[in-house]
Amino acid sequence: MGPESSGAAGGGWQHAERPGAVPAAVADVAWLLIFVVIGRSSHTEGESVAGIARTAWPFLVGLAVGWAAIRAWRRPAAVVPTGVVVWPVCVAAAMVLRAVSGQGVAGAFIVVALAFVGLGLLGWRALAGMWCQWRAPSGGAAHGAAGVDADGAAGDPAGSSAI
Repeated sequence: MGPESSGAAGGGWQHAERPGAVPAAVADVAWLLIFVVIGRSSHTEGESVAGIARTAWPFLVGLAVGWAAIRAWRRPAAVVPTGVVVWPVCVAAAMVLRAVSGQGVAGAFIVVALAFVGLGLLGWRALAGMWCQWRAPSGGAAHGAAGVDADGAAGDPAGSSAI
């Protein structure tokens, strides 16, 4: 089975080397952990595993909620709709969880979280889409940044764009 035929829900690469669900989830989690480590470092809160875990868990749960809300495993590398749904759902859920667990949710933090998390969750997806377009043979049905085939069909085998 070649890279183009691996399933969307599996690991590996799919559709002209777009990441499958496992690499996409790893990329999302890695970005959130980078956000947490940078944030904790900039506020001199230390970088202990326990401290990182305490700060990260609301964002990781929010990410899972976002993935479930849009069923991101179906088109994990699509900017639209996956990235633009996962991003705000992740941050909103994280802020609610931070508030109920006694962690800070200052307005400035919400703005920074929206900006940084959005940059990463949308950014790698946009770069993956551009990479796939660049790598695709001129006659191929590679997916663009929005996860749409060259013929305009959505990124699933049946061409369905149901969410």
